[in-house]
Amino acid sequence: MIYMIKMSSEELLKIDQKFLFKQSRFQTNKTTKKKLVWKGLKQIISSEKALPWPDDAVHYSSINAPPSFKPPEKFSDLSGLPAPYTDPQTRLRFANKDEYATIVDLPMDITAGYLALRGATSIVG
Repeated sequence: MIYMIKMSSEELLKIDQKFLFKQSRFQTNKTTKKKLVWKGLKQIISSEKALPWPDDAVHYSSINAPPSFKPPEKFSDLSGLPAPYTDPQTRLRFANKDEYATIVDLPMDITAGYLALRGATSIVG
């Protein structure tokens, strides 16, 4: 787009405004009158797998995060709230005294089920 701005009585200033978010190659083809079509994520991934890539290249199908330096957050096994406490006998995590009262009364098979859900490999004993 070209804008004409009148600066003074005789000066005209032409400003050629180009939009940065528009790509010039995303225009209609003069002969076929078709627009270019965006590629979907599956098409991008399949085309990336077909190309030869160096080992250290980063693309959609190989994004791996480095290990975190922060310790993992601990959540209660019963309520899902942040759990600052752990029962030493059952090794279940809890957030408050009401949850602790519930944990103390749980049978061993339910306690083992909660630990299995969390992925704790220790055996209750």
